[in-house]
Amino acid sequence: MQAKTTRDSRRNPVRLALFAAALALGAPAMADDDDDNRRAPMSPAYVEECGACHVAFPPELLSRRSWNAVVDGLAEHFGTDASLDAQALATVRDYLDAYAGRRSTDGANGKPLLRITDTRWFQREHRAGEHGLRADTFKRAEVGSAANCGACHRGAADGSYAEREIRVPAPGVRANITAQGRTQ
Repeated sequence: MQAKTTRDSRRNPVRLALFAAALALGAPAMADDDDDNRRAPMSPAYVEECGACHVAFPPELLSRRSWNAVVDGLAEHFGTDASLDAQALATVRDYLDAYAGRRSTDGANGKPLLRITDTRWFQREHRAGEHGLRADTFKRAEVGSAANCGACHRGAADGSYAEREIRVPAPGVRANITAQGRTQ
């Protein structure tokens, strides 16, 4: 009695080569450039209230606990009284609660961080050597500070921080950034 032979497609070199080619061609589309498609929609009330003075930062960059601490401290918001009326406060708080990041943004002392620039994520993404950043980038007049997202992220005012849109200003070339983070 002769054993019936079957073709094992895993050992077929032509099929293996086609499979490898299909994977290789799809790889660039799946490559992670940190352009996260899970961005929260920008709330008009949030943009109006918070974006009046600075970029309306994406809510997913801080945890709910951190955002609550920021909102609770608006009377002394980094040296400014940024108090809101009760309705605006409730709207902003609800928006931040709904779209806050899921990861903890507590500091080493267990307290919630109030600055996005203090988070591990920010420090990892903005370390010297990444995206053309130098150690002095945030100290330069062209940038102003690490909180001035719009100096380098051209889509910051629209909530876009895509790597393909990053343009670090050359030393001596000051970008004209509006309070809302728009480059003019």
